[in-house]
Amino acid sequence: MFVRDRMSSPVVTVTPDRPFQDALKLMRDHRCRRLPVVNKRGKLVGIVSERDLLYVSPSPATSLSIWEITYLLSKIQVRKIMTKEVITTTPDTPIEDAAHSMADNKIGGLPVVDERNRVVGVITETDIFKAFTEMFAGGHSGLRLTLQIPEGKDVLLDLSKAVLALGGSIVSVGSFYGDVSGERGLVVKVKDASKGQLVDTLEALGDHVVDARDV
Repeated sequence: MFVRDRMSSPVVTVTPDRPFQDALKLMRDHRCRRLPVVNKRGKLVGIVSERDLLYVSPSPATSLSIWEITYLLSKIQVRKIMTKEVITTTPDTPIEDAAHSMADNKIGGLPVVDERNRVVGVITETDIFKAFTEMFAGGHSGLRLTLQIPEGKDVLLDLSKAVLALGGSIVSVGSFYGDVSGERGLVVKVKDASKGQLVDTLEALGDHVVDARDV
């Protein structure tokens, strides 16, 4: 799965010379929390977030009149509050790499740009969560197994044979680093297989079943 498979496109963008209030209205109208900032040629020059815009919003305790506030806000352009150094991704980037970039940089979304630095989409943490749920067959019933296996051990062939022999099928597979050095965790969702029989078969093969539950 790649970024292009889960990104939102076309993208709502804003130009650097737009008033702050216009950008905030765009976010509220389109229910988004960030806007790529593009120049007249459509190339990315920055990004502005809802937090950026709310940061410059006046406090309710201000002594300014509504007319004074409106006038001052109309003078604030997006270029004054946008972030110019933007972390981006591309349509052909694996979705897990985009997720890793978001987690490392503690950001909730990435503009997706083409080879000319033109914005072609946006991928957000919500898109990543949906992809994660789909990859692990979240919301679908079945037998969910968590295995603890030695690092580097190839267990998928034996696992597939064991499931097939019991008349079942594998719906999803995912792996993660475990708490024990030299071992990995494996999460498998299976349908149409007996929990007791499958657990016994896997344990006999030397795979440690940490958890097995019908979901």
